[in-house]
Parts: sequence; structure tokens; C-alpha cells
Amino acid sequence: MSAGPAKNPSVVTRFAPSPTGFLHIGGARTALFNWLFARHNGGQFQLRIEDTDRVRSTKEAIDAIIDGMRWLGLDWDGDITYQFERAPRHAEVAEALLKAGNAYKCFATPEELEAMRAEQRAKKQPQRYDGRWRDRDPSEAPAGAPYVVRLKAEQEGETTLHDLVQGDVTVKNAELDDMILLRSDGTPTYMLAVVVDDHDMGVNHVIRGDDHLNNTFRQLGIIRAMNWEAPQYAHIPLIHGPDGAKLSKRHGALGVEAYRDDFGYLPEAISNYLLRLGWGHGDDEIISREQAVEWFDLGAVGRSPSRFDFKKLENINGHYIREADDQRLTDLILPRVEKNLGHSLSSSEQALLLQAMPFLKPRAKNLNELAENSLFLFENRPLKLEDKAAKQLENTSGSLLAILRKTLGDLPEWDAESLEKALHDVAEQADLKMGKVAQPLRAALTGRTISPGIFDVMILLGREESLVRLDDQLSLSPTHN
Repeated sequence: MSAGPAKNPSVVTRFAPSPTGFLHIGGARTALFNWLFARHNGGQFQLRIEDTDRVRSTKEAIDAIIDGMRWLGLDWDGDITYQFERAPRHAEVAEALLKAGNAYKCFATPEELEAMRAEQRAKKQPQRYDGRWRDRDPSEAPAGAPYVVRLKAEQEGETTLHDLVQGDVTVKNAELDDMILLRSDGTPTYMLAVVVDDHDMGVNHVIRGDDHLNNTFRQLGIIRAMNWEAPQYAHIPLIHGPDGAKLSKRHGALGVEAYRDDFGYLPEAISNYLLRLGWGHGDDEIISREQAVEWFDLGAVGRSPSRFDFKKLENINGHYIREADDQRLTDLILPRVEKNLGHSLSSSEQALLLQAMPFLKPRAKNLNELAENSLFLFENRPLKLEDKAAKQLENTSGSLLAILRKTLGDLPEWDAESLEKALHDVAEQADLKMGKVAQPLRAALTGRTISPGIFDVMILLGREESLVRLDDQLSLSPTHN
């Protein structure tokens, strides 16, 4: 038996997360690939929340998934489908399979099934249901005995899946047992619900992780038994950590909200990075959303797992920060700046932050760094010096700071050209390289050894603030005192 390409020319994909946790980074990539494939082909992208696990599914997780999708710009077509609400429809399909003789009632008790598995373990056989109720009459069961409904799977031959990523994959039907469709309490299993929902939603391209490959062969049994058309499948390799092991929390298998809130990444950087994890377009590294929609196809998805690389993600994020609108960046880092300072910024201080953005963003890899690098503009005097800056000033003659203070204080104009000439003159008079003058000045003005260019710093701080910060350090300098 062979599951071939669907005949429906329109493309309908879906992303179907379980809300037992947030939208993790691997799920975000799956959503992105589905979205891009649909948009590239002028099709539909649908969102389904698979909330049948009522104990572990939470509203908080559902909200976080939806929020994460919106943050990444992955809009969906139509309303969100909630799987739990469709349980009656799933049961209806199971009943139809029963009626057609493609499913049967299994009255095996938990104790019987455990004994069966123990015997299989002892004989080193694969553990699978042995079909003991497959051909028995339900009347043989005790009256009122609980039962599950199982699919009567094909036992002969083999099934070949024409996977759009993995190529042809073949499984012998004898390796697949009669899986449960309805539990003893009448609730549908995941395997049944997924197939029914995909069919009813018109999904004809299922793009998901290759950890679902075995599930696909089982689900094809339901599809064939219902005489439904099989979707085309594309099983994409999972993301691994830098060490080649399965991606875990220590590698970065976190919710996208952690990348946004804790790490300070931009959504376009996350999207670009995830796109390049397992998919490529020549040597292109920076790919806009428009280009991604134009170029994306499943043929360029590799068959090997990708390795998550924070360094590469940081570099991509740094690129997008440099390209980002200054007002947008100011709005994004304002809460971070205010949290660090412990107070709100005035409207004039917010204007200064916006003014500083062109000088701050070339040095930042994430929003946390961007916020951190801006703090020198707003900190209270006298500045609390970082250790490296304090050491820099300890090793600097107080007379050099005094000369800088007098030279800068005497300037008639406070502009980049005048400031640069003044520092060059001081360096020449003291027989020092420019860096030996600029670095202690930077430490005195910012409390740090890394900042925007020293002339940009002085212009942003302004004459008055720059000079009083120099006065503060001179008053603390033992050489000057």
C-alpha cells in the first residue's frame, strides 16, 4: 500500500501544539516551516490547540502559545481549532469504523495486558498488542465489562510513505499493532483525534518533526479504513544541542518568551535563525521574511538534525538590532533600563535614550546589552565604577584628568570636531597615544571601559554633565588631591 501525493492543488498546513507547556523553540521552527510553505504556495495555515490532556493543558500555556505565534508574526487563517471540543466528532468516526468492521471492541483487562507484555519481554519479543479480541464476538465478554475500541490494522504487506523530506520510507504492516482509538471511558486517543481533525480541517500537507514518523504509519491505517485521501507528509529532523545530543533546557530548549523576555532577542532574528536550522538557500545567512516566503520549499530541508548555536543566533540578532528602527528599540529597552535604574525615565531622558540609539546599537548583541550600555546616561553621580574602569583610573595620573578637565572646560564649542581636536592636543602634549587619553576619560564619564565612541559620549551627556562627572573623579583622585 502506498500513500502518495494529494490531488488537491490548494495547500493547507497546520501547526498543532499541545498546551502542556509554552511554545518551545523546536515547535516555533515547525510552525514557521508550516507557515512559510503555506504562504509560499498561496495556501492556508491553520492553528489547532491539541488540548485533549485535560490534566496538563492550561489556559496559561494556550495564551503563551498564541502570544508566541503573534510575536513571531505567524498569523493563521480562520479561527483556532480546539481539539477537546471536537471529542464527539472523534467518537463518531470510531463508531463508523466499528460499524464498517474496521475496528473492534477489546475487553482485555489491564492485568491481562500486563501479563501479555511480561511474556513478550521474557521471550525478547517486540511489545505490542496481540490481537486477542480482534476476531472474538463481544458477547463473549462479561455483561457490562469495560472495553476500548481498537483499529483493525492491516497485517499483510507493507506501507510506503512518499515523504517530502525523508524520501520513501517503508514499514511492514505486521509491525503495527491494533492501536486504541477510544479509551474505556469513551474519550478519543491522540492518534484518532489528529487524523480526524486534519481531515475535517482540509489539511493536505502535514509538516512536523521526524519523531512523529512512526505515528504516521499508524495514522495512515485510520485514513485508509475511512477511505479518506492521505495528506502529503514532510518529517523534518529535530534540533540538537551543540554537543549533538537531543535539545534540552541546558541547550536552549525553552519557550520563545524566554528568548524575548530573558535573553532580549528580536522576533525577526529568531525567525531568521530558525529558518536556517535545517533549511538553506545557497550561502545566504540573513534572509528577510519576504525572501523566506519567496524562496521556501521543502526540497531544501536537510535530513540530518541541526545543531543549536547561541553564538550564531547572537550574531544574527546583532545584525537585526543594527537594522532596527531607533524608536522601536527605545520602546523595547525602556522597561529594562528603568528596571536596572530602579526608577522611571522622564520624557527628556527618554528623548536622550532615543538620541543615543544610533551610537548604542552597533555594539549590542541583544536588548539586555543595549539597555545595559545605555545606563551611563542616567546613573546618579558620583558614578559607581565597574572594576575595570576603577582600575583604569587608578593607573591614570590625576594630572591627566585635570588637564582634560581644563582643556574641555575652555572649549568655546561643544561639538565632535572641537572635542576631537582637544583630545588630540592633550595626547600630543602628554606624549601619549590617543587610546591612553580616551580610555581614562571614558572610565570617568561612563564608569565603564566599553561605551559608544568617546566623542559621542560627550555630546550625548552634554558639556555640563561631562564636566561635573570629571570633577567627581578629580575630587576622588589621590594624585589630584
